[in-house]
Amino acid sequence: MSARKSAVPSPEGIARADRQRLAAEEGVRAIADVERQAIEVRKNMARLRELREAKEVADAALAATQPTPPAKKRSRKSAP
Repeated sequence: MSARKSAVPSPEGIARADRQRLAAEEGVRAIADVERQAIEVRKNMARLRELREAKEVADAALAATQPTPPAKKRSRKSAP
């Protein structure tokens, strides 16, 4: 039995090559999309971190200007 190879690709071979090419292109697009989303997430995390740190600084400054509240006496409940 000899394997027969022709110079003209078969329709099945052309279809397979097209599917492989499309899959490769979709893979590249998917990877680029994932990377873009990861960059957006990191930017948002940095923005939220800056907001949190600014709020902490403002809260600390406000607490420093407020007088300390008097200590409350602990009340004991008597056992019946």
